[in-house]
Amino acid sequence: MAFNVDAAVKYLDENAEPGPTGKCATYVRQALEAGGLDMSSRPVSAKNYGPYLQLKGFKRVDLKNYQETKGDVVVIQNYKGGDVHGHIAMYDGADWVSDFKQRDMWGGPGYRKNQPSYEVYRP
Repeated sequence: MAFNVDAAVKYLDENAEPGPTGKCATYVRQALEAGGLDMSSRPVSAKNYGPYLQLKGFKRVDLKNYQETKGDVVVIQNYKGGDVHGHIAMYDGADWVSDFKQRDMWGGPGYRKNQPSYEVYRP
């Protein structure tokens, strides 16, 4: 897989909005494309990106003793009352970023409170 983590992270950081826009999958997809991935047959919902990332060469990370690494992508499932599409974000080496720089991996109070299941994928 010819994936350039630095190019993806740079794109994501440069295009992050001041706050959430509800377009996490669009921003992360564009960052993955900036890193060199062909994302033409991508899933619609953020929560469905896991298997797709694996097809692109990403490996699912064992979450026991997990330590974030630049380029990691978290795919979070939806929760009752939340966005049906779930959430996706990439770690830029210092922060989790989706359509905005997040304060943590969860990307919002609903995810933080409900803590739905999630997986992390590494290039």
